[in-house]
Amino acid sequence: MFREVMKETENKMQKTLAKTKEDLNTIRTGRARPSLVENIKANNYGVATPIQQMAKVFAPEARQIVIEPWDKNNIDTIEKAIMQENLGLNPSNDGSVIRINIPQLTEERRKELVKILHEKAEKGRIAIRAIRREANEELEMLEDEGEISEDNMHRGLDNVQELTDEYIGKLDSIVKNKEEEIMEV
Repeated sequence: MFREVMKETENKMQKTLAKTKEDLNTIRTGRARPSLVENIKANNYGVATPIQQMAKVFAPEARQIVIEPWDKNNIDTIEKAIMQENLGLNPSNDGSVIRINIPQLTEERRKELVKILHEKAEKGRIAIRAIRREANEELEMLEDEGEISEDNMHRGLDNVQELTDEYIGKLDSIVKNKEEEIMEV
């Protein structure tokens, strides 16, 4: 039981870290990256669908993203979804592809983006801590029911804390790299 709790806790923390990393990748830096828009959902015949499932998204230049819809009827809905996402991007549509030119970031905008980065990172930290709390409660419940010994419970609580520290450290490292990328001139 003890090992199962640890394995489940680590899997949840890995998924949370991956989700948070994906969320942080939507924050734009000075470079064009398809990940800025890939997961934005557009209305595809009544179904909210990520743009990457509706179109080819690529960055042919350092400051431009091109979105080439497979169904040209979706071009307007994709363009509208990008504008509604409020990323500070202005898509232009020529009837067959959408081009997004990435403007240079001002110092003020960079500071705003860093603030947004830290807010999203804090949500990830909170999620990791919630997983820690669930694991601790589960270990204490197992000890109360007599399925594990008190020593194993305390060992488990220590291991869960080590996992928490490890995953928060990984998240902090990702945030630091992203912050440097944003502040890079």
